[in-house]
Amino acid sequence: MFYEPRKKNHGLPKNPFNSLVIPRPIGWISSVDKNGVFNLAPYSFFNAVSYSPPTVMFASGVGSADDKTKDSARNVEATGEFVCNLATWDTREQMNQTSATLSPETDEIALTGLTPIASTLVAAPRIAEAPVHLECKYLKTVDMPGWNENDIYKVLFGEVVGIHVNDEFITDEGLIDVARMLPIGRLGYNDYTRVYGESTFTLDRPD
Repeated sequence: MFYEPRKKNHGLPKNPFNSLVIPRPIGWISSVDKNGVFNLAPYSFFNAVSYSPPTVMFASGVGSADDKTKDSARNVEATGEFVCNLATWDTREQMNQTSATLSPETDEIALTGLTPIASTLVAAPRIAEAPVHLECKYLKTVDMPGWNENDIYKVLFGEVVGIHVNDEFITDEGLIDVARMLPIGRLGYNDYTRVYGESTFTLDRPD
């Protein structure tokens, strides 16, 4: 099969693009607005983009508010801060609940029964139930060109200025036990995957 995305001539029931770039890590982004209302939302267009300094990005589509901006993006651009929380198998249901389209006044952390805890270097809260938190300072936004006026996408970059890791997931050798965390990733459609012991393998880099 070959198709041109702009022509949408794939002939399938749904656009397969999201099922081809897989698996995608989930950026479970927590932020706070100027009125102190917490926001929490998952973004599967998320990843680390550089190592020194450590930098992450998440891409936000069109929002339902009058300014057509999602709450996370608005909050991050206004406050200059956010936290990325690691979504795991244990928090999969709450992660999914926080993907709902809700009013800016809604606190998704409270709504889903999760526990907000204070960050060390930023005002945005962390999620206690997540084993890893990346405290981030906003760097910049890159507006992506769309095909029409409703295709509004922006990529937000943040420098990771503080990292929290639950000590129980650090091995005696000082490595991160990713398999024990059971992180989840996004596939296409409504599908997800998880990392566990039998799903991982090791390859040594060539000299």
